[in-house]
Amino acid sequence: METIHQNVTVGFRYPVYFTEGVFDSANPVLASAVCSVEDGGPHKLLCVLDRGVCERRPGLPRQVEAYCRAHPDLTLVRPPLILPGGEGVKNTPQYVHLVQEAISEFGLCRHSFVVAAGGGGLLDMAGYAAATSHRGVRLIRVPTTVLSQNDSGVGVKNGINAFGKKNFLGVFAPPHAVINDFEFLSTLSDRDWRSGIAEAVKVALIKDAAFFEFLEEHARGLANREPAPMRRLIHRCAELHLNHIGSAGDPFETGSSRPLDFGHWAAHKLEQMTRFRLRHGEAVAIGMALDATYSCLTGLLPEADWRRILALLENAGFALYAPELEGPLSRCDPESLLHGLTEFREHLGGRMTVMLLAGIGRGVEAHYMEDEIIRDSIAELASAAAEASRRAV
Repeated sequence: METIHQNVTVGFRYPVYFTEGVFDSANPVLASAVCSVEDGGPHKLLCVLDRGVCERRPGLPRQVEAYCRAHPDLTLVRPPLILPGGEGVKNTPQYVHLVQEAISEFGLCRHSFVVAAGGGGLLDMAGYAAATSHRGVRLIRVPTTVLSQNDSGVGVKNGINAFGKKNFLGVFAPPHAVINDFEFLSTLSDRDWRSGIAEAVKVALIKDAAFFEFLEEHARGLANREPAPMRRLIHRCAELHLNHIGSAGDPFETGSSRPLDFGHWAAHKLEQMTRFRLRHGEAVAIGMALDATYSCLTGLLPEADWRRILALLENAGFALYAPELEGPLSRCDPESLLHGLTEFREHLGGRMTVMLLAGIGRGVEAHYMEDEIIRDSIAELASAAAEASRRAV
């Protein structure tokens, strides 16, 4: 037998900008990001906008068109394509096909750009469409929610839901650039503002105790929409996320470790079980509360740290319990919360690996979770929710 072994090394580098008024004609960031490539111009752009963002900012499509007219190196191939946002845009392939159809119709190529502006759902979908057209049309993300600016929008994942499973279809494809525009945050609903805080708590819990202390100190201010701590939260959370992607040695998750998915095995399942009544960040908050409680009941996490975690989440405005947690618990039942562990392992493959906590800022990997202790953890959260309800009355 003869064998050829070939190493292929591919490096990725992309900027994450922090700005205001990205589509103001005087703001050079978007034009500079496009023109940073050394393949001449003008460059074709297809802009995909989140319908919910356009409803809150009705002049946005015209502003995008005016921006491209003001920058001769940018050729907008058609008026912005306005599509639904939220999880619904990921639950059907039809929107991916619409973006791909526009890429084909207007002759975009690998030297062209898809500029996607919206929440995490729209960015996931548009990124998947761009990455699977010509095996990769350049993507510029303009995240418009806290969660997408500090977490999902700055990473390398793109995808949609299929077969009842979260992000079943997708690709790892780094963006050409990410542009975080703080102005978009002012139009968010309170739920969407708060939802992104959960991902900051997540990364603080597993990587940065000092950041957790900052979140503790500013939890109520964050919940009350104070802009200064929110900007700090977004910048630090994005920085930690990017550092992990770039330095942990497994940016495309070829192994079994998923540290950035702390609290997510239950969160993804809860999103499905509630028919996406829960926002992603709301489900993550419950998932983190559950796994922190499990960590405490198994003796990994000191009780004092556990109480601090739950207090921070509550002070930030999160509910830590949903009635769907109380259903029948069976790993074989697709409608059971415990089936989320099976789906979590299947999504990545390999040995089941769940992130738990040994302390604030100290994540530890576990390869098995006891069903009975998960039940006890749910009961603990139900009791805490009942007590919180009594206090509110």
